[in-house]
Amino acid sequence: MKIFDKLITGLLRFLPCAFSAANMNRVHSGTVTLWVYKSTDTLATIVTSGYFNSHYQMIRENDIILCVGTSGGTQTVDVLVVSSADNATTVTVTNGT
Repeated sequence: MKIFDKLITGLLRFLPCAFSAANMNRVHSGTVTLWVYKSTDTLATIVTSGYFNSHYQMIRENDIILCVGTSGGTQTVDVLVVSSADNATTVTVTNGT
């Protein structure tokens, strides 16, 4: 991971939001980056437009996020596709399940 990425990730931990940069891990980088994100938030909260805004400089359109969330206390796994992020401060995702 580049020094800039580490710096941003460290700083994002102090922002007041539901998103936690500490729970976002890059698995593969290339034309499309694969991320794994774990949260105690529900999927409905995670797919809300802007949820990943504090990470917008690292997430790109068409990236894939394997999302481990919760539903009624049970862990869920969903595949999210970033539908808007490039040069945008509002990150949007769609549930590709």
